[in-house]
Amino acid sequence: MGVKDTLTQKLREAFTPESLDVIDESNLHEGHAGHSGRGESHFRVNIVSDAFAGKSRIDRHRMINELLAAELKGGLHALAVKAKAPGEA
Repeated sequence: MGVKDTLTQKLREAFTPESLDVIDESNLHEGHAGHSGRGESHFRVNIVSDAFAGKSRIDRHRMINELLAAELKGGLHALAVKAKAPGEA
């Protein structure tokens, strides 16, 4: 299972999102720090979940970073997150 699949599975299981997009942006970072040439190092996550209702942006990011701690310590170099509760613009 690749990094994208692992991220998707973990996020779905933990947050049962209304919507979830996990986008591999590794190719956009060629030549930058953390780019290994193997891909699957830089991701963008757009997630909408009831789990984020009433939480600050920082708390939402902490929730995701804690869930994905193993991946962030491994080959995942960068993770851009947009986490929202349903109904938020």
